[in-house]
Amino acid sequence: MAACPALFISAPASGQGKTTITAGLARYHRRLGRRVRVFKTGPDFLDPMILARASGAPVLSLDLWMVGHDACRQLLAEAAADADLILIEGVMGLFDGTPSSADLASAFGVPVLAVISAKAMAQTFGAVAFGLARFRPQVPFHGVLANRVGSARHAQMLEEALPPGMRWCGYIAAASEIELPDRHLGLHQAAEIDDLDARLERAADALVNTALADLPPAVEFGAPTPPALPRLLQGKCIAIARDAAFSFIYPANVALLEALGARVHYFSPLADEALPADVDALYLPGGYPELHAAALAANANSAAAVRAHAAAGKPLVAECGGMLYLLDRLTDTQGVSTPMLGLLPGHATMQTRFTALGMQQIDGLHGVMTGHTFHYSKVSTDLAPLRSATRPQDTAPGEALYRVGPIVATYMHAYWPSNPAFAAALFNGEAF
Repeated sequence: MAACPALFISAPASGQGKTTITAGLARYHRRLGRRVRVFKTGPDFLDPMILARASGAPVLSLDLWMVGHDACRQLLAEAAADADLILIEGVMGLFDGTPSSADLASAFGVPVLAVISAKAMAQTFGAVAFGLARFRPQVPFHGVLANRVGSARHAQMLEEALPPGMRWCGYIAAASEIELPDRHLGLHQAAEIDDLDARLERAADALVNTALADLPPAVEFGAPTPPALPRLLQGKCIAIARDAAFSFIYPANVALLEALGARVHYFSPLADEALPADVDALYLPGGYPELHAAALAANANSAAAVRAHAAAGKPLVAECGGMLYLLDRLTDTQGVSTPMLGLLPGHATMQTRFTALGMQQIDGLHGVMTGHTFHYSKVSTDLAPLRSATRPQDTAPGEALYRVGPIVATYMHAYWPSNPAFAAALFNGEAF
């Protein structure tokens, strides 16, 4: 059986400082020599980059719908077998979404720390904490941490406002030096924050004198029982674009490709790198092609390599930003239009607000593949979808999935471990 100290970091809403606190905790315990594993609730690519830098280990997703209950338990049990501490960062507010962070914490008995931004708040802090702790009494509640506190007197007022018996875990003063910068899709990517390690160290320092400096209670996650996977991609070389323009990659997706027998090779279109000669399939993940459109358009080596790969009839899987790279043109919010690769007919236009958000699934010959969508662009194309995704919560249409020769493209970010046979079919160029 695998038991490990574990803590679930949640909040009443987004923007309370969950990622900063989780990253600070990971860095604090890591520098004490502890092996820290961090997980992120729900679909997310940006927070895990920060958390991986803080903890020194890959950050995997946990979600009762997208990943599945049994797979979540397996991931936690595997981590508990090797780690000294498990941290799970929630998504949005504690009870937001179906399933929610509260559902996940309850499913595995992980105690919840509520991070509450106390800016412009005094005694109401106690009411918010009370609501989080008592709204669903079955949710294991560890205590509360006040963030963005103005002074020691302010902290005293907050602590005194808590209901009897609620654990006060301390406070963090308001400090721009530890806050993490963000933009339209979320936090900046870890590699783009020049002083990220300094910010993480300051966040860790701020937690030294709080109750979080001590390890939380141990949680039993059961014995890990990894599934036996058929080697459906044995001997395949799969190239994955990975740089500041193409970075929305689930570590679990890459691990699945390797578990299925594939050899993974990374290349950078932003660095104008070509593909290896023996590449069998290509994956263009999501990211920020709109921020690097001019460079991508000017980089002839990568463009020629991707075009040659498609012309040779080799499988090419493109998601979200990767799909935009394959279109005829991409127009930013300032109206600047840049030619892309022209492998798919269509034109993408960036919007100032998101155009799609939420969990989705694709149903195919091998069953259901789960995933999600989150983007700020719209695509105009004459292509007819091969399939369309559906949503688990409503009947609104989901994202289109296009197939043009060897190319499979969609806005949906798929979680490949949800259906290994489906994923293998994509990269083998088979029917799905």
